[in-house]
Amino acid sequence: MENKIIDAVNHYYSEKIKQYGITPKGVDWNSVESQELRFKQLSKVIEEKNNFSVLDFGCGYGALVDYFTKNKNNFSYTGFDISAEMIGVAKKNHADFENTFWETELHENKTFDYTIASGIFNVRLETSDAEWKTYIKQTLAGIDYCSQKGFSFNMLTSYSDKEFMKAYLYYADPGYFFDYCKKHFSKYVTLLHDYPLYEFTIIVKK
Repeated sequence: MENKIIDAVNHYYSEKIKQYGITPKGVDWNSVESQELRFKQLSKVIEEKNNFSVLDFGCGYGALVDYFTKNKNNFSYTGFDISAEMIGVAKKNHADFENTFWETELHENKTFDYTIASGIFNVRLETSDAEWKTYIKQTLAGIDYCSQKGFSFNMLTSYSDKEFMKAYLYYADPGYFFDYCKKHFSKYVTLLHDYPLYEFTIIVKK
């Protein structure tokens, strides 16, 4: 089932980047402003101003490394995405960036100080809610394993206005995933649900 889910998501995002290119819509976001607001929330997991390593899990065309370049120093960035189309665009667009690496597969024993996952749990397509929730838990376990100091992720919220919710997207209960992370990953978990987007961010520190 997991391979079927990954294949479907891969196809979805590969078509987006082909259609819209290096724009927020190329990774299924609405605007630069909302994208950077997400990055601001997600990057709260990183306490250091410099000298850290970060895995961008589901990196798209690499907008997060551009954000970090404006706000952090001397960091090592690895962008991972299942879409070869995305990685190809990201690598080309950041050819002159130092300490920046692009992967379509992650080595099992490779670890990072932090992992950030933006938007990877939103598009469930035809997958049932139950199967998607299982997929999320498996993915979070993998993210936890490779993150030495902490990780962060965001999800669409079940508190979204009903008239704007779409059937192919997954809207999560923020309380459920806060509780899940507290019980399975760390005592130090923060739920951010106080910014003007139909989503929430969870910060897990170790």
